[in-house]
Amino acid sequence: LYNAPRAATIIAKEDGVLWTLDRETFNNIVKEAAIKKREQYESFLKSVDILKSIEPYELSQICDALKSKKYKSGDYIIKQDEIGEEFFIIEEGEAVATKSFNKGEEAQKVYSYNRGGYFGELALIKNEPRAANILASTDCTVLSLERKSFKRLLGPIENILKRNSND
Repeated sequence: LYNAPRAATIIAKEDGVLWTLDRETFNNIVKEAAIKKREQYESFLKSVDILKSIEPYELSQICDALKSKKYKSGDYIIKQDEIGEEFFIIEEGEAVATKSFNKGEEAQKVYSYNRGGYFGELALIKNEPRAANILASTDCTVLSLERKSFKRLLGPIENILKRNSND
């Protein structure tokens, strides 16, 4: 499929049925899936308040860099005091931010997130450990952007994110 020599020999251990897919068909399927995923992400990201001012080209670049992750209700998405390497946007589900204000103290709920809510930017902007826990309060699907892509692609809105972090 990648115009390279085979990396291994496969030998059947028993009789069976084998399906094949030629390179052109495979590439078309992969490209169609990527285009469909990008369109889906673009449509969703246009509804995220902080991203409404992003140019279409920048938005498509963000879509290409996003990774989808799933969390079960009760799972930690972020843990307070850990080093942050990702920015998150909730695509489906709900999450809650909790924070321990003193060492050994039980974490208190400080914020709720739902579809389109974003978090994790503070650790990336300020180069500080995570300021709070984020727990999935329902099963969640989040889109994540790793640090390098965040800095490169969200540079145009970093000042807005900084201003919002001071509210």
